[in-house]
Amino acid sequence: MIGKLYLIPTTLGETEPLQVMPISVQKVVAQIDYYIVENEKSARKFIKQICPEKKQPSLHIFLLDKFVEESETRKYLDVCAQGINVGLLSEAGVPAIADPGAVIVKLAHQKNIQVVPLVGPSSILLAMMSSGFNGQNFAFNGYLPIDNSDRKSAIKELEKLSKDKNQSQIFIETPYRNQKMFTELVNTLSPNTLLCIAVDITLNSEFIKTLSVKEWKNQAIDLHKRPTIFIIQRE
Repeated sequence: MIGKLYLIPTTLGETEPLQVMPISVQKVVAQIDYYIVENEKSARKFIKQICPEKKQPSLHIFLLDKFVEESETRKYLDVCAQGINVGLLSEAGVPAIADPGAVIVKLAHQKNIQVVPLVGPSSILLAMMSSGFNGQNFAFNGYLPIDNSDRKSAIKELEKLSKDKNQSQIFIETPYRNQKMFTELVNTLSPNTLLCIAVDITLNSEFIKTLSVKEWKNQAIDLHKRPTIFIIQRE
């Protein structure tokens, strides 16, 4: 019997795991000793939180970060041939969505290994659900360009796409640049364009609000180093 690849969600911050995900995730973690992760320390912390009785020395951790060669990652699922299940953990939220884990999922399909996604918090979907925007047609655009001129052009292009296609446009920024992104948005977008800002999703400090750009100009908001999702909708 071939082992399976389980896509295991993690929390979006300092939240008790079982407050934001079903008990089925805990049951899977209790049964798996092989994990593919971005950061070993945070992965072990999560596993200990959700399954305190699990013995840490029994864990086999494979790193999936920018320093690991592709030739090495292609071996990570070899244990499945022995009937061993493997868990793929994201740093925050669900694996393979705005996350490097997609390469492992692709590899699993190539090797005819069953992929089992588990339910957990996705900041992108939770923000979209809360925005009041078009949930029938939306696009996630990842990070916008760092260069000021290129970023401004990208913002205007996303605004045009939103209007032309009636499509909500979702994107993110490195947390320490969030405040600069907010300023750029209110200075670049049309006054009537709607902007949703979703911060610290699922945490006690959660803040989600949709206003027109004109209204946002009168709002004071602190986004510095806080996980944030930006969504625009031009009607």
